[in-house]
Amino acid sequence: MSSFTASAELVSRNPLPSLKHESILTTVGATPLVKLNRLSPNPSVSIYTKIEAFNPMGSVKDRLALGVIEWAEAHGKLSPGQTVIEASSGNTGIGLAMVCAAKGYPYVCVMAESFSIERRKLMRFLGAKVILTNPAHKGSGMVIKCNELAEKHGWFNTDQFSNEANAWVHAQTTGPEIISAMGKTPLTDFFCAWGTGGTLKGTASHLRKTSPDTKIHCCEPDNAPLLFSGTKTSYEADGRFSEPHPVWRPHLLQGWAPDFIPKLLSEAIDAGYVDSVCHVGGDAAHDIARALAQKEGIFTGTSGGGVVSCAIEFAKTAPAGTNIVCILADTGERYLSTPLFADIPADMTAEEKEIAASTPSNPPPSISLPPVTEDNVAFVNNMNKKHKVVVWSLEYCEFCWTIFGLFKALNVPYEVVNVDSFQYAKDNQGNKYRSALSSITDCKTFPQCFIDGVFFGGAADACMKWKSKELQPLLEAAGIEYNKDYDGDSFEFLPKWMSQNPLRSK
Repeated sequence: MSSFTASAELVSRNPLPSLKHESILTTVGATPLVKLNRLSPNPSVSIYTKIEAFNPMGSVKDRLALGVIEWAEAHGKLSPGQTVIEASSGNTGIGLAMVCAAKGYPYVCVMAESFSIERRKLMRFLGAKVILTNPAHKGSGMVIKCNELAEKHGWFNTDQFSNEANAWVHAQTTGPEIISAMGKTPLTDFFCAWGTGGTLKGTASHLRKTSPDTKIHCCEPDNAPLLFSGTKTSYEADGRFSEPHPVWRPHLLQGWAPDFIPKLLSEAIDAGYVDSVCHVGGDAAHDIARALAQKEGIFTGTSGGGVVSCAIEFAKTAPAGTNIVCILADTGERYLSTPLFADIPADMTAEEKEIAASTPSNPPPSISLPPVTEDNVAFVNNMNKKHKVVVWSLEYCEFCWTIFGLFKALNVPYEVVNVDSFQYAKDNQGNKYRSALSSITDCKTFPQCFIDGVFFGGAADACMKWKSKELQPLLEAAGIEYNKDYDGDSFEFLPKWMSQNPLRSK
């Protein structure tokens, strides 16, 4: 923003220790400061982590999102019902999706396709629209696309990389929270990564006033050392960058270091807020993120791992009595589809299988079904005759959803009878149909599928018979038209937890 005044107070504040809130927005901030007990390499040095995953959407960017929207509202920059847009690697976008949902603004996020899948899904779940850009166009490509869309449609661009409200909210919340939490314990060193520069600038501005002896360390990727290079970014009159930075390279630290130095970060450096710049590689960030989880019980992502890695290296030679605070920007759940979790198995390991086999595995007792009666058998038979394809199902059974997914892909019309539905709850009628069905098919699992009145199996049977080309003639013999152009893998509709399903090889 070209003009900025800090005259407004943040409207939505976390009123800890209150546990009753009138809005999700007042739960933003007031995150805990937690000491590391097992990872500090120096017993005379204390490392504290400010765990921003305690924000409602799980990241420090919830503060930014709330700040830029409430500042804009207070200064008449944002009209009721106006669409909000931002370029984001994900966390700012998720925070804005939450704030906009709570306040009634439509929201559009522009994000490079290379960022983790869960981020875009979270935003869409919150009602946002997500526009994906080519990863080859980098962070600057996201920003350019965002600016184009904002100008074309008249949307409000929160412009996180140059919006002073980004830093303003951290000066009002993050900085004071750290000082308050430390109490009489002197804060000697503060470690923070840079993405937009807002957290660094806002927090550092408060620390300079209230704890002037605190050294402020800015963390960046070792293979994208924009600050270390000494090459500055030039800016337009509105604060936007003129061109990408020449030394930027792809790195593993999502949310850190776009391919330009944001104006907010440049201003923080010019103001003397940065005492040193430290560097970390993606592998080290991954290692420390895993160590934080497994040795401290702190679940953070690559970003938090990177910052703590820098702090640990510093602590090795720091003088006795040093007290370090690190910003852990987000939760590890943002990284489930990234290399951070590449080595984490979904299936049981050999050791886990050994543990499982150490005691007998006895299934729970099965439910007792009512006796089979002629009228219930007649109902089942009549349904199977009335419709060309009938799926006897349980409402919330993933294997039933498998056969629904396959039939929908094939454009096969089918009738569903959910025997556990509310419709059949009275007088135990659903279980009476189950008894009748079992007497016909000699099968107790679901789904159970009939084609032209003949039972042909369940979900796995349908997948295998399609793959072996046995299902096609059954459909044709029944006069059922289907999508003969479908060339997908029928097993794709099985539950996702069956990633290593042995049926695939059959």
